[in-house]
Amino acid sequence: MKPAVTGAIMAVLGACALPTASAQSNVTIYGILDSGIVYTSHANAAGDSVLKVPGLTGSVPSRIGFRGTEDLGHGVQALFVLENGVSADTGTMGQGGRLFGRQAYVGLKNAYGTLTFGRQVNMTFLAAVKSDVMGPNLFSMSSIDLYIPNARSDNAIGYLGTFNAFTVGATYSLGRDSSTAGGPAGTSCGGEVAGNSKACRQVTALLGYDNKVLGVTASYDIMYGNAGAAAGLATSDSHDRRVTVNGYAMAGPLRVGAGLMARKKVAATRANDLESNLWYLGASYPLTPMLQLDGQVARHDVKGSGNDSTLSVLRLTHSLSKRTAVYGSIGHMRNNGVAAIALDAGGTVGVGREQSGLSLGVRHAF
Repeated sequence: MKPAVTGAIMAVLGACALPTASAQSNVTIYGILDSGIVYTSHANAAGDSVLKVPGLTGSVPSRIGFRGTEDLGHGVQALFVLENGVSADTGTMGQGGRLFGRQAYVGLKNAYGTLTFGRQVNMTFLAAVKSDVMGPNLFSMSSIDLYIPNARSDNAIGYLGTFNAFTVGATYSLGRDSSTAGGPAGTSCGGEVAGNSKACRQVTALLGYDNKVLGVTASYDIMYGNAGAAAGLATSDSHDRRVTVNGYAMAGPLRVGAGLMARKKVAATRANDLESNLWYLGASYPLTPMLQLDGQVARHDVKGSGNDSTLSVLRLTHSLSKRTAVYGSIGHMRNNGVAAIALDAGGTVGVGREQSGLSLGVRHAF
């Protein structure tokens, strides 16, 4: 076939295909860049302070993502999300170096809910979204339990549905974390092992109720281990369980949120066992349409131990536009016994040391 004829045919096929695709589907590129500077005291055993650009988060973690929907008719939509975490201090990828470590899923949605497959946030993440006024701030209860902002599951089947004022949801992961990177963003438990139906499995569930003035949400989360898994979960019989109850109430523009996370980890060896309660109480109030004040107190109580920690934090955010804001946070962490929980997420502190800090930053969404 002559090149001119081939080119004409391709042009006609392209002209026919493009209007159909654009009429049925919608794809959005979005993101947030959030960075600044942070000072913390007592960052090591000698009591030295440190000044740095934070890597994990500022007021929220930085990201870039793609999401889309396609109308399939009869009230059914196809959907997808691909979301990459970005360490704004170095430009590297977050979540253990995964390309789409924050989310990577595809699914279907109708009036009965949304069904999704892939890497996705689980019900522990969603349960506290409305009650945790600080969210994944650099100084927040995320510092106490780094799983909270990293509550995602690989290889997962998810469901979320809202019926009038009630929300129900669940995830089931066949292998909760395929990354070999250390820490909460990658715990080397890929699962999907022949002959071992418990290896690296994870189940989460949620039940919530919301109206215009208050809401309450409970969640359940249990993850199993396997050989080589981090955090002491080195057998498929070892597990880490978190149960949460979260609530909020509105008094005009004032939002008050509180909650409890009860955790019990049964590890492969007793030295890695843990039983604790994490309590939090916070409030958020708009001083002006462009100025927001948030505050929170959180307490980590380790059962059978004096190694407890208490966090206090205030944040002031000034919105320069709908997309851009500047903010400042002050915080304090009191560590008792041999506790060594840093005030800033991903930071360091001397054992048993109190730590104070100040962070300043700018956030832009696109």
